[in-house]
Amino acid sequence: MITTQITSQTMISSANGGVGEDHLGAMNRQSMLFLSAASLLCIGFVMLFSASLDIAESLTNNPLYFVTRQGVFIALGFSVGFFVYHVPMDLWQKSGFLLFLVSFVLLAIVLVPFIGHEVNGSRRWIPLGLFNFQPSEIVKVFMLVYLAGYMLRKQEELRSQWAAFLKPMGMLTIIILLLLKEPDFGSVVVLVLAYLSMLFLGGVRISRFFALVGVCAVALGLLAFSQPYRVARLKSFLEPWEHQFSSGYQLTQSLIAFGRGEYFGVGLGNSVQKLFYLPEAHTDFVFAVLAEELGLMGNLTIISLFACLFITGILIGRAAEKQQRIFSAYLAFGLSILLAVQALFNLGVNMGILPTKGLTLPLMSYGGSSMLVSFLMLGMLARVERETREIEAQMAPKRAPKRKPKKEAKTTMNKTPKAVLKKAILKKSAPKKSMPKNNVVVA
Repeated sequence: MITTQITSQTMISSANGGVGEDHLGAMNRQSMLFLSAASLLCIGFVMLFSASLDIAESLTNNPLYFVTRQGVFIALGFSVGFFVYHVPMDLWQKSGFLLFLVSFVLLAIVLVPFIGHEVNGSRRWIPLGLFNFQPSEIVKVFMLVYLAGYMLRKQEELRSQWAAFLKPMGMLTIIILLLLKEPDFGSVVVLVLAYLSMLFLGGVRISRFFALVGVCAVALGLLAFSQPYRVARLKSFLEPWEHQFSSGYQLTQSLIAFGRGEYFGVGLGNSVQKLFYLPEAHTDFVFAVLAEELGLMGNLTIISLFACLFITGILIGRAAEKQQRIFSAYLAFGLSILLAVQALFNLGVNMGILPTKGLTLPLMSYGGSSMLVSFLMLGMLARVERETREIEAQMAPKRAPKRKPKKEAKTTMNKTPKAVLKKAILKKSAPKKSMPKNNVVVA
């Protein structure tokens, strides 16, 4: 639970030089954010290269078609992340309601028949020439920005008034209805989980929070059984081998890939399941191809990197909270949870732990919308970290320049050889001979 005051223990530690330790921790947070994200991006690009060659040659007669486009998406993503990194968090804080309106407009536009692009019965994309943009990806981020700003303005009311507690849920319901109209049930589940997690971290009453969780769980359960295709997915999830040539085909092929990979995999590029057995091998099921080629060790590496990215995001939020950057802290927590939940769902679907959702794996799956939004979130987290480090640097006590010690006079004790030193000591300790007095002759 987030608190809005710095504890006296933190203040004492800062006065005693704890800020220096916080500055060192800031460098570690920045490094871990970059290393974990860069590692996932590089591994994902290599696996996409491996998984997409055959399908790309079959569809376009160019085996590097998807790899080339992914490279363009990564370059655009860097540009987006660089731009967002230079946008102050105060501007995001002031734009929360505006971003909610933008989210509403985008989700409404995609439902227009001559604008929205329909694939397999779902109208989720807006054609932009280079790629089809999926508004639901960026809407999830915009809604977290809106909620973070609302929670900052209504901290006390959220804990004491039902009206303040239910208002953001009403705004979320509007967005959910538009997402279900597409339909995009997977994005609904991810957004609801991230939303609830932020409210919990915001310090709402436990009784109200669990009441809300119960309502959301019932609503999601009813939605899951409201459409025949969702029921078919649930059945194929529970008994995939009974439907291995129909609704369970994708899951069974993914499980076969995991089985073939064993501990160390069959080798990079040697996957069999990517050869037109496993549908969407370069998008939603790239993790299954990685499991086949790199085995259990490759799986654990990816899971560890996502865990590292999530923990780093939480630490960034915690550091912002200590410096009284409450909006930045809320948003960092929300973005970290959103990344983790989306990755968890994709990994769970690939391993047969969760029903098929159609969610991409951040920084790894092929797709322009997913890549751009992933860089957007990383840029926001990096900006939060930057502003926190600037505050920590201002609070750090300025150390006076060290003065050079005065040079002491050289003594014979310092540079005199031992023999000469011993002789000098003996001479000094010997008794002095009395001098004879001069006789004075008186005339």
